Amino acid sequence: MAWLDGLSIVVVAAVCAIYSRFYLHMMQLESYQLDGYRRWLSKNRDKLLGWTLNLGVLATLTVVVLQLLLNMLMGESASRVVSTLVTLAGFVAVAWRLNLMQYKTPEKKPFVLTARMKRLYAALCLCALLGCLFLSGLGLPVYLMFISVPYLALVAGWLMAPIEKQVNQFYFNEAMEKLQGRSDLIKIGITGSFGKTSTKFILKAILSQRYDVLATPASFNTPMGLTRVIREQLEPHHQIFLAEMGARHVGDIAELCQLVQPQYGVLTSVGEQHLETFGTIEQVAATKNELIEALPQDGAAFFAADGAWCDKLYQRCAIEKYRAGLSGGYLALYAEDIQVGPFGSRFTLCDAEGGRVQCQTKLLGRHNIQNIVLCCAVAKRLGLTLEEIAKGVAKAEPVEHRLQLIPGAGGVTIIDDAFNANPVGAQAALDVLRDFPGRRLIVTPGLVEQGEKEYELNYKLGMQLAGSCDAAILVGRKRCQPILRGALEGGMRQSQITLVGNLNEATAVLARLGRPGDVVLFENDLPDNYNE
Repeated sequence: MAWLDGLSIVVVAAVCAIYSRFYLHMMQLESYQLDGYRRWLSKNRDKLLGWTLNLGVLATLTVVVLQLLLNMLMGESASRVVSTLVTLAGFVAVAWRLNLMQYKTPEKKPFVLTARMKRLYAALCLCALLGCLFLSGLGLPVYLMFISVPYLALVAGWLMAPIEKQVNQFYFNEAMEKLQGRSDLIKIGITGSFGKTSTKFILKAILSQRYDVLATPASFNTPMGLTRVIREQLEPHHQIFLAEMGARHVGDIAELCQLVQPQYGVLTSVGEQHLETFGTIEQVAATKNELIEALPQDGAAFFAADGAWCDKLYQRCAIEKYRAGLSGGYLALYAEDIQVGPFGSRFTLCDAEGGRVQCQTKLLGRHNIQNIVLCCAVAKRLGLTLEEIAKGVAKAEPVEHRLQLIPGAGGVTIIDDAFNANPVGAQAALDVLRDFPGRRLIVTPGLVEQGEKEYELNYKLGMQLAGSCDAAILVGRKRCQPILRGALEGGMRQSQITLVGNLNEATAVLARLGRPGDVVLFENDLPDNYNE
């Protein structure tokens, strides 16, 4: 019965394609990088393959057993029709239910049906259909195709890679030509393990006191992200272009510099982030330094004074260079008389020539003052006065989910630092929390994507909680064990710590524990592509 085979092929292929949306989202979160998606699959293979394997095998066994049983009650043709239709209906129903149970979770970064994703999805649908046709041609039940769902996105990505490379190169070259045609445009690259997005928006607020500034939105910091901004948003009236530059692999920053060709470079930090791809802190530093190495001889480099890697890279820099921070008068710019609290931050901005100006900002934390002072050094180099700089500092707004102060219900104050995911930033957030009056609580899943150091770093985070928090809600019963251990050994009592399975449970616990006057820090959030 050709029509029955055709129906089975179409239905199973369609279910596989619909079910694959989750995996395509994970690939999108990995910036369409196949090696990153393979690592994610490797981490979650047992759990994810188990779901698809069980349903694929169950549907296969069901159709075989049903047909054998029905053969005894009716003719072979009728039994095949009934068993196939019943199994198809059950397969679709179970797959739909499984999709709702396992994959319909809140998305921190939503799935976006971009032009690239449409092409990738079309390739995946074709792969699913061809796979079902292949199994049917071998005389095997097409339900076995469902077992391969976690890998369909990988196959589709591999097939589309040559095409996407050509498409990306076309748009990349177009954006590069557009920038090269703007010899009047001041181009500034900003990179760092953390703080680059906040620094970008702070710098935009300050420079906007004198210049017309275009900054890449949100966390647009990849080659295609920057390409899109340049092609779609850069206008003739813009005088400065601020390009945030992210990296997960050696060479990523160099590729972005090839596109932007910045005259000025800003290095906010070098820290233990994305160690799964970089391997070592030395590799992280070398990659961030690709920005400095790409600057022209008449350009200038700006470094955060961190007493560590940024200072080392400053010493290596052979062009005009500046350091800025919180450490004192040997810097180009520095901050004194720092006050941090629920009002935000106040400080005195000082330069090496003896200039001083009072500054106030809505931003929280000493690390944000470090970022502000670094931006002030860039602004001063571009001709702004200290008074203009202070006005810009006052206009800087907190970046969403990065130490964002939010009035909560019932008199509870929320500090939303959900998009922070590195050890130094977590320590800075705890320092901010410690400066607040009242009872201090934290909700956190800890640090992820830290490679072999993840256990050690989360244990240290637990030790830090003990000196900063009155109560902790840890999200992830299994993955938070090192945090729990560190907190207990740091002096917290078991009664002060609650382990929960997900954010919904954490919210319920917080609603029960919270009292007027409490301050709650939401520190980090698990990425969408994380599964415990």
